[in-house]
Amino acid sequence: MWKVAALYRFVTLEDLPALQSEIKQVCQENDICGTLLLAHEGINGTVGGSEAGIDNLMACLEEKCEISKGEVKFSTASDQPFRRIKVRLKQEIVTLRAPKADPNKQVGTYVDPENWNALMNDPDVTLIDTRNDYETAVGIFKGAIDPDIKTFTEFKDYVEENMDPTKQKKVAMFCTGGIRCEKASSYMLTKGFEEVYHLKGGILKYLENIPKEESLWDGDCFVFDRRVAVGHNLEESPYDLCYGCRYPITEEDRQSDAYEKGVSCPHCIDTLTQERAQALRMRHAQFTQNKEYPEVQEKASA
Repeated sequence: MWKVAALYRFVTLEDLPALQSEIKQVCQENDICGTLLLAHEGINGTVGGSEAGIDNLMACLEEKCEISKGEVKFSTASDQPFRRIKVRLKQEIVTLRAPKADPNKQVGTYVDPENWNALMNDPDVTLIDTRNDYETAVGIFKGAIDPDIKTFTEFKDYVEENMDPTKQKKVAMFCTGGIRCEKASSYMLTKGFEEVYHLKGGILKYLENIPKEESLWDGDCFVFDRRVAVGHNLEESPYDLCYGCRYPITEEDRQSDAYEKGVSCPHCIDTLTQERAQALRMRHAQFTQNKEYPEVQEKASA
């Protein structure tokens, strides 16, 4: 059994190359896999390892950036969730490309999972999902707005085209682990929205803390590792991933004539060219031979 840690903290970090080297060494010494992103604005990532290995990494991150003051969520995976360890330096730990949006300077009001249902039930609240379309397809809070975005950077466009601080007086946002909605809340404040709330710890903390019978969550939660999605109590869900388009797929999707493992599914078959299909078949054959499939990553980035 693998212990999985999803973590982030907005905190000003200095001497990033030295910090990168130290953290990577700890990860390698403890056989930890996954990805950690470092930027001057903070740290973000998901990693897996043995319980002792993850505990050693957490001790390092506590010393270097007081990670316990941010968000850390633990869960388990039956199989190795990632292939290798990557510790990368980035301009942003979550890419929005809005320089004025700085959670180290201003951020919306945190709402604990235990108080989230009451906020959602407030008729004056506009509830917005800040995640991408392939994530919202797996699950979403009842009554929430799905902005139908491909990447988080498009969230700015949605706000510009659909939101008005004189009309939406109260705005509440959520995402997988809390990092995107935290940065989104900072952005909303720069645009003149005054009452901005976001779910502390994200959907994962809500699913972990709120009993299923009290939950307003509909579906499962997409996660960026080989589990693909989790449900209440963070139990693994029966989703797979189309490695042609990286869209989460169900058993019904796998039974479709449009499904070809490693190549296509009902979500991408209509846009798949012969050239693309052939390239994906060659890639699939290589992965099959090596018994390794690529990690789940956010599409298109940022």
